[in-house]
Amino acid sequence: MDTDAYWRLISDSLDFGPGRIARQAFLQEQLAMLSASDIVAVGVHLDRASDRAYSWDLVGAAKRIFGGWLSDDSFEYFRRWLIGCGRGAFDMAVADPDSLSALPEVQRLAGRHFRTWNCDLEWPEWESLAYVAIDAYGRVTGEDECAGAFYAAVKAQLAGDNLARRPRGEYWDTSDDAASAARLPNLTAMFPPRALI
Repeated sequence: MDTDAYWRLISDSLDFGPGRIARQAFLQEQLAMLSASDIVAVGVHLDRASDRAYSWDLVGAAKRIFGGWLSDDSFEYFRRWLIGCGRGAFDMAVADPDSLSALPEVQRLAGRHFRTWNCDLEWPEWESLAYVAIDAYGRVTGEDECAGAFYAAVKAQLAGDNLARRPRGEYWDTSDDAASAARLPNLTAMFPPRALI
């Protein structure tokens, strides 16, 4: 599976259903029809895309959307959600994180406390996107406990890649409203500081 085929798969899942649960079921069925090596390639493409989105400016964008708090895991799941938004939205956000303000998925969240967001339809995280390929790999290989083998195969294919160990770009204090307004003017206007996190 090449990069274009991976992004077509993500795009097809967007057409299949509005929520992550429905999209995940679609992806599991599609991946289960692939070879084990193609399923591993899906994991490789996910890791490479997630790595492309590993930047301080996207950390700031995610923190702004979430009201100021963001763990390392939450940022990883946010990047998977961004991948799930499709190639066009993903590429725009990587190039200009403030472009997230134009996404309908983000616009729907503005002015609302995150406690009111629908977990399946609105929450800008998709932790389980990484597990879809593992489940399909187990189905295709017949292995019940296949996560270790799957991750080892992905790691072997990524061996020549220089994946970032920390966010790229210049570090800035993402909790500083003035810095946020300078770097992310639209998101800062849409998501002002919240009194309650």
